[in-house]
Amino acid sequence: MDKVNGKGDTGGMLGTVNAAFHGVSPRDPALLSPTVLAYVGDTIFDLFVRTYYMETTDQTAHGLHVRCASKVCAKAQAAGFFRAEPMLSEEELSIYKRGRNTHLGTVPKNAKIADYRTATGFEALLGYLYLSGRDERLSQIVRAALTDGDQTPDVAPPKP
Repeated sequence: MDKVNGKGDTGGMLGTVNAAFHGVSPRDPALLSPTVLAYVGDTIFDLFVRTYYMETTDQTAHGLHVRCASKVCAKAQAAGFFRAEPMLSEEELSIYKRGRNTHLGTVPKNAKIADYRTATGFEALLGYLYLSGRDERLSQIVRAALTDGDQTPDVAPPKP
């Protein structure tokens, strides 16, 4: 159990990052603002997508960037959230709603406000799970978000 909220473990990605900075104590993610959670969640989602593409394709760095950009934009993240939504607990939906309903200073010109708000809520949930040390649950939700109906990741064909 982790020291933050008793729901995760002390290892995983967060444990690795914290180990690099001796003396830094993890903060309780429930006390962080939704925009901070979304800020972290955006990076985590991007890391999952980049890692998947890097492992499953032989793209150049530019090719990886182009493919990843289409999956980490607000529209794609909103669609991914709706694929994962049926598996979310009440607690997870509450965190998503906190992020979705937060005041957003600006909206990118190429995103619809509804998609941007949904994506922000989704990112807040991912940030919360990461900062809680709940890597397994984080992975389940990201996989659902990136999966089409036949449980095949909807992000890249496998390497030959």
